[in-house]
Amino acid sequence: MTETLYPEVPVLVVGGGSVGLLAAALLTHHGVPVVLVERRSGPSVHPRATGIGARTVEILRELGLDAAVDAAAVDLRGGVGKAVARTVVDMGAGDVVTVPMPTPSADEPDVTPFRLRGVCAQDRLDAVVAADLSRRGADLRWSTRLVGIAQDADGVDVELDGPDGRYALRCAHVVAADGTHSTVRTALGVGTTGPGDLGKSMINILFRADLRPHLRGMAFATCTITTPQAPGLLATVDGETNWVFHVACDVDAGERPEDFTPERCAAIVRTAVGDPDLDVEVRSVLSWRPRSAAAQRFAVGRVFLAGDAAHTVSPIGAFGLNTGVADAHNLAWKLAAVHHGAAGASLLDTYAHEREPVAAATLDQAMRRLADPGLHWGRGPEADAARVAAGVWAAPVVHLGQRYDSAAVVDPRPELPSTVDLAAALDGSPGSRVPHAWIDGVSTLDLVASRWTLLVGAEGEGWLTAAVDVGLPAHRVAVPWLSDDGALLVRPDGIVAMRAMAPAPDPVRFLTGVLDQVLARPVPVPST
Repeated sequence: MTETLYPEVPVLVVGGGSVGLLAAALLTHHGVPVVLVERRSGPSVHPRATGIGARTVEILRELGLDAAVDAAAVDLRGGVGKAVARTVVDMGAGDVVTVPMPTPSADEPDVTPFRLRGVCAQDRLDAVVAADLSRRGADLRWSTRLVGIAQDADGVDVELDGPDGRYALRCAHVVAADGTHSTVRTALGVGTTGPGDLGKSMINILFRADLRPHLRGMAFATCTITTPQAPGLLATVDGETNWVFHVACDVDAGERPEDFTPERCAAIVRTAVGDPDLDVEVRSVLSWRPRSAAAQRFAVGRVFLAGDAAHTVSPIGAFGLNTGVADAHNLAWKLAAVHHGAAGASLLDTYAHEREPVAAATLDQAMRRLADPGLHWGRGPEADAARVAAGVWAAPVVHLGQRYDSAAVVDPRPELPSTVDLAAALDGSPGSRVPHAWIDGVSTLDLVASRWTLLVGAEGEGWLTAAVDVGLPAHRVAVPWLSDDGALLVRPDGIVAMRAMAPAPDPVRFLTGVLDQVLARPVPVPST
């Protein structure tokens, strides 16, 4: 190993995909210096996902990136979420079955402050986050591989191989977001559980072709192409000239991923479109396989697994990327609290305690959808009844409604009151995401603003005074999920840490005790 001296860094993020980039962005947002290493030369140009869920949008909003990501999204207002057609030509001619984009009805409760106008391909998301990190002066080390890792009680030593050779780095903590075949997870000796690979191997063809003349103004997120000569799934990247087509690789028939040359892929695309003369530029070809697996442990000492390194989710439901972003969001504020001396080290234990059950539930929900995709796409009372019978939660509940049960929550309520009604799941219970409500034109989520925040009822003067003494920002709210003289303590990640439905005899002492508990702070021993 080359003996090159580098200053110790608080957090090393391994992996420059969406989860790694957002982990670095969230840590930077919380004032923690970060080094990110990625073996590729830059953000991926090949989108692996296009479905950005509501909770991820809220996290982007917290970072101030919601508008930029919305601008990068394909406008599907008035479009459809899913289409089924023999070819693209047939689809544009009107021979198509469609499922509308899920939009709130007039009587549906407003559960989130901002929605993207459509889908945003993962490469576009990554470009927005990476550019923001660069503007903030983050230390992003592309073309750099982790080749060794060891830890002790005081830190983590890693060996990196970059453009200028190998060097050592000493870190306080490591976030491993380095994918399904995580080098870090393997080096730590952490195995995985679950069914593993599912179904056939797939080929992901990223191509450029102007499909607008064939679509005749139709906009969609995905379209299942059914022509027997080239069946597959077409997904929009920009809705005009950039697309992804997923086609099966029939290994049983002797096909291999390397058989899908650019020339063959272009011919497949032309057949799927229904235009033999279409001008097609194949930009990239990746092989992949649906998978469902979870790491046996999400944390080992000072190293934390996130995203696909912690769990690989089968694709129906668009839960994979979003579950990984939620990992990063949960972990970032905790690492920051420990780094800044505001919390005890054992707060970090709650990362695995909270995220492992959520990941397990999400993997289960994705697998149930894989068995019957109609349970995911169905709309209306009959579809809700079918989901309940099959144990399938409504997708918004999977994205927004799951709850935490750990030492970082006082009196948690982990059981969901409803797996269909998101508003019922977001009722202000400890462990749930704080309900969204507009307070003088500002969302309660925006009031939290990445800080510990106290929301108090309309008659909560005592709580307001105590918040000042404790050093908490506080806001008066009149909402159905909080009594007039009650208080709700919200964590920096928007999770309810405590709910009091009545005044405390000594609110300053009460709030101090709650913060000491959830932040794992040492309790002073009274002098004698």
